[in-house]
Amino acid sequence: MKSLKTALASATLLAMAAGPTLADNHAMDIVDTAAGNDDFETLVAAVQAAGLFETLKGEGPFTVFAPTDEAFAALGGTVDELLKPENKDKLTAVLTYHVVPGKVMAADLTDDAMVATVQGQEVTIDLDNGPMVNDANVTTADIETSNGVIHVIDKVIVPDGVL
Repeated sequence: MKSLKTALASATLLAMAAGPTLADNHAMDIVDTAAGNDDFETLVAAVQAAGLFETLKGEGPFTVFAPTDEAFAALGGTVDELLKPENKDKLTAVLTYHVVPGKVMAADLTDDAMVATVQGQEVTIDLDNGPMVNDANVTTADIETSNGVIHVIDKVIVPDGVL
């Protein structure tokens, strides 16, 4: 069984030893890091719509499997539906399914691990066919922030019974 860090060596485009910093040299949190990346505009908007903005700016630590804008676009009109105020509970369930309590670096994960999410259900880590979280490919791992870590994924993962 190989470690996720080894498996990601060729797939990882960015592995940062220290978290990104603001102009005043303070480390950026998960929200600031995502907001500073053009690939996460939909994710940031969804986090705001779900009322999770302050939570993910909090102390943490958190591990976020962050879908790109392209991943959200693949859902088509589902994203627009989820962003409606009457669907806030569903949106929150989808987003919190992408968050794991604690700071889990790539090297900490093992193949076939079942990892509990903040939403309550578990995600499966697959190193033999990936690295993957459920059926989403990890495209960039270990983006460290002041309150956790981001692993970029190419698909929005959805907990059972939500959509």
